[in-house]
Amino acid sequence: MQFIVTGYDGTDDKALDRRMAAREAHLAMAGDMHKKGRWLYAAAILDEAGKMMGSMIVCDFDSREAMEAEWLNSEPYVTGKVWERIEIKKAQVAPFCAP
Repeated sequence: MQFIVTGYDGTDDKALDRRMAAREAHLAMAGDMHKKGRWLYAAAILDEAGKMMGSMIVCDFDSREAMEAEWLNSEPYVTGKVWERIEIKKAQVAPFCAP
C-alpha cells in the first residue's frame, strides 16, 4: 500500500535548527528505507526563499499501521519535533514509476 506523507516543519524561530540537528539521522534512515523498498521518492518542501519548510515522502508499506510502526514512529523529524503537522494520504504510484 502506498502513501504520500507530508510533514510540515514548525514555524517558530528554532524550527530550522531542529531540522538541521535531526537531518543527518533523517537522511540515514531515509537511505535505509529506500534500500528496503519502503521509500520510493522524497523531497524537501521549500518556501519562496528556498528555505526548507517540510518534507514529502512517497512510501510503500503493507498498511498504515506497518508504516507507522516500521518508520514514522521513529522518524528523526518526528522524534526531534521538526514536523509540526503530518498529513498521510493513500496513494497509487503510476505504473511507469513503480519499483
